[in-house]
Amino acid sequence: MPKMKTNRSAAKRFRVTRKGKIIRNHAYKSHKTRKKRRNVLRALRKKDVVSSADKNRVLRLLGKK
Repeated sequence: MPKMKTNRSAAKRFRVTRKGKIIRNHAYKSHKTRKKRRNVLRALRKKDVVSSADKNRVLRLLGKK
């Protein structure tokens, strides 16, 4: 049976921590930032954890499951 291939676009967007959580970046921060509040843009810079509903799908894309 061949090896699982990693989805390269998912590998650039997600990272798995040692405890198994999946870290992602926020959306809506690349353009049209002039109309967004400063504290909103600051919050969008932080990383976020992928929800449990999407966790298995992302792990399959990363070739971890």
